[in-house]
Amino acid sequence: MPSTTNPVDRPSEAVDVAQRYQRLERPLSYVVALLVGLVVGAAFLLFSLLQAVLVGLPLGALVRIPVFRTSGTARLITDADPETVRADFAGATPPPLAFQWGIADAVHTTDDGATYEFSYLLGLRSTEMTVETRSNAPDGDPDGDIELLVTAGGRPWGTYTASIRQDDDHTVVDVDWTSDRRFGLRRLPQQFVAERYRADALAAQGYTVAERETSLLF
Repeated sequence: MPSTTNPVDRPSEAVDVAQRYQRLERPLSYVVALLVGLVVGAAFLLFSLLQAVLVGLPLGALVRIPVFRTSGTARLITDADPETVRADFAGATPPPLAFQWGIADAVHTTDDGATYEFSYLLGLRSTEMTVETRSNAPDGDPDGDIELLVTAGGRPWGTYTASIRQDDDHTVVDVDWTSDRRFGLRRLPQQFVAERYRADALAAQGYTVAERETSLLF
């Protein structure tokens, strides 16, 4: 972990979108957990103990066991110049990670990227997400890829690669991403809600989504 950290001010409009995402995602996640609990409880009421166990255990495992990863591509267009876009993606608040830094308790810059701090369970537990930024472009070169290596709780979480180029009066950013860990089906509501708000979060930062494709990998 780099030793140098500094607090960061986040784009307020994107933070507002991220908070709307969180207000919808959290209840949906609780609803999924509640439905699973109700089904398991009903199984114990309606069936024998053995039958209930045969229903409840696989269902609970299916919801919690890591079974899928996500990947995708997106083409973003902005009026900002390539140097500004590179600064956005290489900074502490990269546009594709708005749902992470937007709901974090605190964001700090580090020597090679940023750290996002989160607390949950009424502050009883906490975790960190770190972003390591790499670039293959020489200093001053507006072209070249930027790679974001994201870890959560000390474990690989996702990788984003942004290719930035000038196109007439606009700057085009081609983004590829993949999750580096698998998630349980209880995380699917997060994916659906994120898709609902992602274009809004990017628009709040000055980026228009021209194309986007997301895949679930089992």
